[in-house]
Amino acid sequence: MTGRSLRRWIFELGLGARMSVAGGRAGWARLALIAAGTGVGVALLLCLAILPSALEASGARETARTEAIDSEREIARGDGTMLIGIATTTFGDDSIHGRMLQPEGSRPPVPPGVATLPKPGEMLVSPALQRLIERNPVLAQRWDARIVGTIGDEGLTGPADLAFYLGTDTLDEETGFRIDAFGHRSEDAGVDPFMVLLTAVGMVVLLTPVVVFMASAVRFGGEARDRRLAALRLVGSDAAMTRRIAAGETLAGAVLGLLVGAVLAVGAVLLAHRYGTGALSFFLADMRPVPVLVALIAVGVPAVAILVTLSAMRRVVVEPLGVVRLSHTVRRRLWWRLIMPVGGILLLWPLTGGLGDSPGSGTIEFQAATGVALLLIGLALLLPWLVDAVVHRLGGGGVAWELAVRRLQLDSGTAVRAVSGIAVSVAGVIAIQGLVSGIETQISSPGASSSAQSWHQILPKTELPVTTWTGALRETPGIQNVETVRLARATREGVETIVRIGGCKALVTYAVLPACTDGDAFTVNVASTGVFDIAGGGQWTAPASTRDVTAIDQLVDYGPMLLITPAAAADKFPPGETRYTVTLDRSRPDALEQLRNAAARLDPQALVIDPDNTAVADVLRTMRQSLLIGTIAMLALIGASLVINMAEQMRERRRVMAVLVAFGTRRRTLSGSVLLQAAVPVLLGMTLAIGFGSGLAALLMAAVEAPITVDWFGIGTTSGMAALVVLGTTAAALPTLLRLTRPGNLRSE
Repeated sequence: MTGRSLRRWIFELGLGARMSVAGGRAGWARLALIAAGTGVGVALLLCLAILPSALEASGARETARTEAIDSEREIARGDGTMLIGIATTTFGDDSIHGRMLQPEGSRPPVPPGVATLPKPGEMLVSPALQRLIERNPVLAQRWDARIVGTIGDEGLTGPADLAFYLGTDTLDEETGFRIDAFGHRSEDAGVDPFMVLLTAVGMVVLLTPVVVFMASAVRFGGEARDRRLAALRLVGSDAAMTRRIAAGETLAGAVLGLLVGAVLAVGAVLLAHRYGTGALSFFLADMRPVPVLVALIAVGVPAVAILVTLSAMRRVVVEPLGVVRLSHTVRRRLWWRLIMPVGGILLLWPLTGGLGDSPGSGTIEFQAATGVALLLIGLALLLPWLVDAVVHRLGGGGVAWELAVRRLQLDSGTAVRAVSGIAVSVAGVIAIQGLVSGIETQISSPGASSSAQSWHQILPKTELPVTTWTGALRETPGIQNVETVRLARATREGVETIVRIGGCKALVTYAVLPACTDGDAFTVNVASTGVFDIAGGGQWTAPASTRDVTAIDQLVDYGPMLLITPAAAADKFPPGETRYTVTLDRSRPDALEQLRNAAARLDPQALVIDPDNTAVADVLRTMRQSLLIGTIAMLALIGASLVINMAEQMRERRRVMAVLVAFGTRRRTLSGSVLLQAAVPVLLGMTLAIGFGSGLAALLMAAVEAPITVDWFGIGTTSGMAALVVLGTTAAALPTLLRLTRPGNLRSE
């Protein structure tokens, strides 16, 4: 492009920008709507541009406070060493990072954010944990220690981080870990492949509707702009110049959208700082956008606006006396619209064999994200073809039906563009709901009995007499029953097997048992007959009545198990580690917290296992709710655009509608035609969205090796909500229809 051509482009784009604010209320309305639609998309893109630096800063502080435990290096006790105990606990749905500290010399390592190490009976807490303790007296009873200070920001992952350091003198080399420094980077091998896939898919599901919506937003109010473009042709502008001026009008809205998006992003940052929890809690200093991404957004959004407008104007003939759209019927071709969805299926199909251990390297995430994006964009491309193919085959009917179908046959582009964003959102939500459901089936047992679900387990770290544990637990409010399980190990034909010895009420927490009495034995994933070699010497022969049962999947210690009642064990197993199972009084809302308090007072490192696996379930539920909230916000914005678009279209057609009313057409017939005109694309869009979303969900379920099921409730809720938004906003535009069909609108100058 020569310098002269560049100057002409700049002048014509600038002229279009000036015209965008000179079109009266209609021009300002179109500008505001483009800015709002683009602003929402820009805000989300800026938030995503902030996320890498925020996560990096939070992760760096997490690494700095992580104790450097090296299993391959033996650390000798010295003046600069310390014993560490893992005392992480849970309150409600919140995880609390906790460490017990026991210096072994005069120069022990000090964790970041700590000026002076707490002495035995003292503890340092994060500000968020201190506020939580002040609001919850039950939590204040968990540790027998006095709060003597708070942890500084450099020792916390974020302002909502719940953490504490507890001074102690009870650790030894058996119950603690010796360290000589803090600051250890964990290996990526521990990344859960399910969560990696969920994160990758969730990002695409959120971003793709935004891209589709932004592409539609820059085309809002096109028909109101046509009169100005015709006037330009009348005064001598050629077709190419007219298109560039039209792009300039859209560019003004896109640039204003950048400013709106920046303001919204700042508001989102402030809200995240104030109300963020868990992994989404960041300090303000952390939330700095990546400069390269900001530059791409600042340049890319206006560029996309210009390109979309120029592309849309190719099918518009602007003449001095008016604008002609689709002057001849253009047949939409199917073949090229299938390229993207087929490509998406080809990328996702290899994942149906399972994720394995590959996630974390970036390959699986990129493959899954790209496949999902191609499928969702393919949905947006297929919808116009489907609407055209269907409406051109629709038969006759009532007057309202004929008017609606004829309008769609002449020009379905506007309605389809609005529905495309909704259809992509619905398909994405259905897909991610299916993935979440699949992950939930992986962390819950399909065959767990209700009695098993009422039990909680305690895994002590410190050796204390069994009577100490059982006595303290039985005196704890909210605990109804206490059972003990003794652990041992055995082998059979080279297969190592975990042995659990306890009463039937305790063994039911590990497997789904049939009728059980003292003297019974059960096996899980190991032969139920034969002789087992007991670790430490001795043999045990499985009784003839030994039965094979199924484990409860969400519990720890997967693998071959022997579940033996005391009479069947016959005292052949040596003393070993003891675990405790308790049942809670469900009528007491604080029963679980009282149990956690009792366990922490006896052994701060004791692990309390919740059989309902509420921590993971709550994370998944929060993700699902967040996605629904984001979808509702997007649908509301698209609905608002529909109201304005339909109102503008009706103003453009007011003379035609006024003529129909003058010739005897009922206003309710016209209202029905408007509703049907919106309902047909919505129905086709929801059908396509349900098909794409369900198929995508099935592929993702297969990837996480979950049973393929159909979430009819989620499908019905999401698609019904989308349909109500479209039909509701269409109904909201009907008062404009009634006003525009008055006989006075027949007047022309």
